[in-house]
Amino acid sequence: MPPLRLASAVISSGCRTAKLLSVIRRLGVLGSSCPPPVRRNASPGLPPVGLPPYFPQRVPQSWHVLGSLRFFHATARASEGSTDFYAGEVLKVLKSIGENDGELGNALRQFEGVMDEDVVLKVLQKQRSNWQVALTFFNWAAELPGYAHGSRAYTEMLDILGRMKKGRHMRQTFDAIPEERHQVVVTNKMFSVLLNRYAGAHKVQEAIEMFYKRKDYGFEVDLVGFQILLMSLCRYKHVEEAEALFREKKDEFPHVIKSWNIILNGWCVKGSLRDAQRIWNEIIASKLRPDLFTYGTFINALTKDGRISAAVKLFNSMWEKGIYPDVAICNCIIDQLCFKKRIPEALEIFGEMNDRRCQADVATYNTLIKHLCKINRMEKVYELLDEMESKGCSPNNRTYSYILKMAKKPKDVIALMQRMEESGCKLDSDTYNLILNLYVSWKYEKGVQEVWDEMERSGSGPDQRSFTIMVHGLHSQGKLDEALQYYTTMKSRGMIPEPRTRILVKAIHMKNDGAAIEDQSPSTTRKKLKLDSQTRLFHVDE
Repeated sequence: MPPLRLASAVISSGCRTAKLLSVIRRLGVLGSSCPPPVRRNASPGLPPVGLPPYFPQRVPQSWHVLGSLRFFHATARASEGSTDFYAGEVLKVLKSIGENDGELGNALRQFEGVMDEDVVLKVLQKQRSNWQVALTFFNWAAELPGYAHGSRAYTEMLDILGRMKKGRHMRQTFDAIPEERHQVVVTNKMFSVLLNRYAGAHKVQEAIEMFYKRKDYGFEVDLVGFQILLMSLCRYKHVEEAEALFREKKDEFPHVIKSWNIILNGWCVKGSLRDAQRIWNEIIASKLRPDLFTYGTFINALTKDGRISAAVKLFNSMWEKGIYPDVAICNCIIDQLCFKKRIPEALEIFGEMNDRRCQADVATYNTLIKHLCKINRMEKVYELLDEMESKGCSPNNRTYSYILKMAKKPKDVIALMQRMEESGCKLDSDTYNLILNLYVSWKYEKGVQEVWDEMERSGSGPDQRSFTIMVHGLHSQGKLDEALQYYTTMKSRGMIPEPRTRILVKAIHMKNDGAAIEDQSPSTTRKKLKLDSQTRLFHVDE
């Protein structure tokens, strides 16, 4: 349907149903004398205006009705490709101009006709660490005719200012939201960002005041919002203030188990087991029933404090009370038992998991395989590996890395690499470097060359770690000139050597000719280096 006919259809339909005026008011085009309705907490992921996500947040001028060709062409032309292109061009201008308001306005004038919220959002996301430029661009875009910032752009800008601890600018930007746009722009997600950033800046009172400002914007001051406030305070170690507020407002916000869990987790994260124990005792003494999160949080705190026996006792009591631990709680217990070298007990709990409707995941198997490798129980390791594959729990690179570290000869590595390929597990740079380190230590030159070539072919390297392995490995074998060649190649590719590698290379120079100059040696100062086209390494040209 042509845009003009589509516009007419929209208008005629709106006249019949009276929905058009409602939509326009929500878009902020027309004012409303009625007080805003109370808004409840809802999923922040929904589009704020009720339009499809691909419609940019544009406000038409009063002389452009909804049926105007300009409005519909502007909304229809926005695509992902054009958004990325325009955002990239704007970023180039920002990089060259900086935060100068006068110059910025002139330089960005060419983008006035294509600016929408998607472009603004992408530009802001790329300027998160440069708040001055981000704010200057944001303010420039806000003045454009035919454009008004939507909820996503405002939320991103507020988050940038809050992250950079610019509380005054953050509050000014929030207060500057036009009143007629409150219904469209201000959301629960925005309030969550503000609470989180005030707590992160250790401005507890400002965070509490912002929570109660929800009423001014038509939102309920409800339990969900209060719990978000408590979580924000606890996240930044203001647990004492969060608990005091939690108790002070008990008549306003009932003490449900989720709120108790937030305070309990706050003390656990802060590392105060004494206070965590106090909160746990209060929960048990109350009429509330602890849930999985309550148990998991306290068990994790006990294990971190080294009280593994108490954690196991609490874990076992869950089964007795008919509360089935999830895989995260089981993994926590198994990991700490293995760490304390109580592997038989860990294997016992692992064996009970399947019987008690708790399916082990790859983290469970990796923990057991890791610690079994340390005590050289390779038969049990391969038994677990077979069990993983048979149950559809695919081993990952970490699984194979633990086993590779126990390899004794090249054929063991080759067999594992074949098994990885069969299971669909692709080697990453860490695994390649592990194999490279094994081959270098075994002086298996053919294998070293094959791994090096495969890294280049797959794009997984060689990286700085690969060159470091070669430099140190060749040095340990007395091949000093070859070690220097790899070091020279590493630096020629722009990689920064580790401090220990710099010290090693300086020692090689001093040993060769007494020179304490890091990047020079007899092989690089007195002789020319030639780049080998196959290995991409520098070799001494005799």
